[in-house]
Amino acid sequence: MPDDPLFNILRSKRETTRFQVLVEVAEHQPSIRQQEIAEKLGVTPQAISEYVRDLVEDGFISAEGRGRYYVTHKGVEWVLNNAEVLESYARHVRRDIIHQVATWAAIADTDLKTGDSVGVYMKDGWLYAGRKPQTAMGMVTADANAGMDVGVARLAGIIEHTEGKIDIAKVPRIERGGSKMVPSAKLLSLVKNADIVGAVGLEAYLALKNADVTPDMFFGAREGVIEAAFHGMHCLMLIVDEEFTDFLKRLETAGLSYTIHELVS
Repeated sequence: MPDDPLFNILRSKRETTRFQVLVEVAEHQPSIRQQEIAEKLGVTPQAISEYVRDLVEDGFISAEGRGRYYVTHKGVEWVLNNAEVLESYARHVRRDIIHQVATWAAIADTDLKTGDSVGVYMKDGWLYAGRKPQTAMGMVTADANAGMDVGVARLAGIIEHTEGKIDIAKVPRIERGGSKMVPSAKLLSLVKNADIVGAVGLEAYLALKNADVTPDMFFGAREGVIEAAFHGMHCLMLIVDEEFTDFLKRLETAGLSYTIHELVS
């Protein structure tokens, strides 16, 4: 499937290198040394020069003066989208495929002994191990009392869990009124149903504060809410309007369902 982003980034050497070059430019902008990038990626400086030129033509990089380059907003979006695709794929590998080759940490739901056969399951976003058979089974690596962390090896099967819901509500930027435009009563009706509350943007944070709510996540809230939803948590994301569309794209790439709520009429 040539239009599949995962197919493109993993199967196309060109797309993979473009991704790596763009990341390197973002890390070292504005002054980048093409020789160093070439050595790091194992290609020739001439090849890096061609990739940079192509990325400039595609609008992913802007060139400002001799040897000064900046990643554009379009370039940042492209990197983020591909990073989300790769992260989702890696999560699938870790969660659904490679269980049996790792020692997993779980919470013992009862006293367990080395060598016990245990069922592993998800509850309230946490991984538990107990004597009751589950769709994923493993073996205890060391004694553990109830409530302690326990190592589980030879995990085989799929850990049954339901991905959490994500409620999303927009908050206007300060130019459009900011936090004062958000009715606290409407906001609290969403908060009361959420296990995790995240905020993106100062206006969103203050809208929650005006309703006497402290968000569980602010810095890194986008990634945190996505991770929490994968662990079965019901999340509320309050987000400034100009970040809204980008966050929806991230959720769709990750395959998570969401509900949009209007707070401001």
